[in-house]
Amino acid sequence: MKVIPIMASAGISGFESPASEYSDLGLSIEDLILKNPNATFIGQATGMSMIGVGIFDKDILVVDRAVERKNHDVIVCTYNGEFACKILDVDNRLLISANESIPPIRINELDSFRIEGTVICSLRCHRPCYLPGE
Repeated sequence: MKVIPIMASAGISGFESPASEYSDLGLSIEDLILKNPNATFIGQATGMSMIGVGIFDKDILVVDRAVERKNHDVIVCTYNGEFACKILDVDNRLLISANESIPPIRINELDSFRIEGTVICSLRCHRPCYLPGE
């Protein structure tokens, strides 16, 4: 795969595109993003609790179940029956929002908690995005 290092200009010109010779490279967004395609799923963020890490309402989340999790990774989990996207603080057993107005959630033994995967990428659509099943 080859990434074409060109800058797009807003000007209009009558010359052929310098990228035309690369039109058949077969560049795939999946090849760029997915390290473990069989262990990866996508979801959609709701709310503003993760804006501090650049995840906004309606952003698409690419979640990898196979990647090794590290302390303070952004994860998708189920917490007491609800899906959540949070920063995982393993040492303190906390789910942390990336929005100062939302306090962290302490995970205790009585909670139902399961990590679904690590967010490896988020995508922002500039037109409406529709996930299958919507």
